[in-house]
Formats: sequence, C-alpha cells, structure tokens
Amino acid sequence: MRIRHAWIDNRDAVAVVRQCALAGVSRATVYAQQQPRPVDETDLLLSRLIDEEYTRHPFYGSRKMVVFLKAAGRTVNRKRVQRVMRQMGLAGMAPGPHTSRPHPAHKIYPYLLRGVPGVRPNQVWSTDMTYIRLAQGFAYLVAIIDWYSRRVLSWRISNSMESVFCVDCLEEAVRTHGKPEIFNSDQGAQFTSDAFTGVLKREGVVISMDGRGRAFDNIFVERLWRSVKHEDVYLKGYASMGEWMVGLAAYFACYNDERPHQSLGQQTPDVVYRTARGGGAVIVDKFVRVVEESPVERSGEGVSTAEARSEATAKPGQRRPAASEVECAA
Repeated sequence: MRIRHAWIDNRDAVAVVRQCALAGVSRATVYAQQQPRPVDETDLLLSRLIDEEYTRHPFYGSRKMVVFLKAAGRTVNRKRVQRVMRQMGLAGMAPGPHTSRPHPAHKIYPYLLRGVPGVRPNQVWSTDMTYIRLAQGFAYLVAIIDWYSRRVLSWRISNSMESVFCVDCLEEAVRTHGKPEIFNSDQGAQFTSDAFTGVLKREGVVISMDGRGRAFDNIFVERLWRSVKHEDVYLKGYASMGEWMVGLAAYFACYNDERPHQSLGQQTPDVVYRTARGGGAVIVDKFVRVVEESPVERSGEGVSTAEARSEATAKPGQRRPAASEVECAA
C-alpha cells in the first residue's frame, strides 16, 4: 500500500482523484500525507539539550542522556531519547553494538593513519557530518579539512542525510584545492557509497576509514564541530537554512583566515596551508611508557607534531585520559 501511495504525484497532468482511483488508494490518506507535519516543540527542545550535551560529551549514549535530561528538569523515557538521537544521527562514541551502521552493500576500507605523521598540506584530508539544530527543525553539515593545517577546504549543508551533498562537497574541494594523497572518513553510508568513493578512485586518492569503536580516529573534525557549535551555532540560534548558510560562510571565513589556533602556534589555517610551515598532525596508538619510546604513541588520540615532541620527556608510565583530548582547544 505504501508503494502505491508513492505513485501519486500532484504535479502530474492526471488529476489526483483519477490517480487515486487507478492506484486503488484512499484520497484522504494521500492528502494527509501531503500536508506538512506539525513541529513537535518538545522534541525540538530535547534536540537542543541533547545536541549541546553531546557536543560537550560525545561519548554519551541514550542512557546517560536520560540522566542528564532528568538533572536538567526534563524527565523522559529512554525510548524517546533514542528516537530523538536517531533522528539527529547521534550515537555515543564508544565501542558497542550498532553504534555505526554502514550500508551492507558498500565496501569498507581499512584505517591507514594510525601513527602516520601529517607533515605537509594536502597529504591527508578528512571529512565528517554533524547534526545542527535550527529554530524550526534540524539539518546536517558536512565539511572537509586538511589535517596538516586544519583548514576547512569545503562544506555543504542539507536537510537530509543523502549522499549527494557529501559528494558535492568533495567535488568542490578537489576542484578548488587539487587532491590529497589520503582521504579519511567514517564508515557512514554517505562516505562508503559508490558515488563518493568513485570520486576518490577517479582522482587516484588512497581511501582510509575510521575503525569501529575508534572514537578518536577522526579527532580533528570532531574538534571542528565543537568549535562551530560553541562559537557560532549556539550563540546565534539560526532559524532557517538560508540564515544558517550565510552565518556559516562568515564563520568559516573567520575560522580559516582570522582565528588563531593553539595547535598551529597561534597561526591561522590559511597561513599554515599556504606556507606549509607550523602545522602537523598524527593519530597515536599507545601511551608513552618510557622516554625513549616514540612521542606519538598514545592510544586513540590526535595531537600535533609539536605536541608529540613535547611529550617525549614525559615520565615513564605517565598517562592522560583520552577524553581530555576532546577538551583541548582546536
């Protein structure tokens, strides 16, 4: 029945009444489905609270969100929180069943960047997608960054999670900035699709994908999302997609060309990208245990090469919680 409902098109030359008669479906049901669904104000409020808390603690799942919401004076059951988080495309960044569900027909590529230092622009690009709340709904943002300089190379917004806007974002980055040696993404269906990976194969780019349960394999984009939300989205409370697009254009211009980055020695991403000096990045795999060991061997954390060198003098056995990396400034 649902398939037959999808046949009805009010833009067709044949009247809807006649289409319904031919398809054998109820006109009342068709008209009801064509009406815009009212916005649930309670769900919008929950979405805003969950979005802000998830940005602070991306390892929170639905259970911890229920506890957080209760402390904030919003008593809701876990099923509702799960539904809202699912609509937002959010899941706790921790190992567990079904936290990331790639398309079963898409090829998954191995993660290639653990312990590999980023030493020049366009060596490694990375992408991810995040949820953004608007005053009357929500939308999605995808961005591509250069690991060495943290420069945002391209970005797109959409009101759905279809892969087409991710492909457009990739095409723009390649057209404007050339191509990277390695391109990294998560295992989401948008990035494993033939349309997306086909662009990378066409350009001869090596494909890398985050490991399952590896929350920090793509830490540099996660830091970008925190900056975008806390420095722009939460402060301005965009009402529409058009307003958000204008605001993001201004923010990313500032992010790339004006905002100093601590991990870049207080330089801007534009300067580091253009001069190929002062940047660097690496995803490390083990904690530093002795002074002689590599300073870039800490489990699952992303650090700049300068940060890695400074830790070569750490005391034997010294550890730093992985969660602390999320709190570091971009």
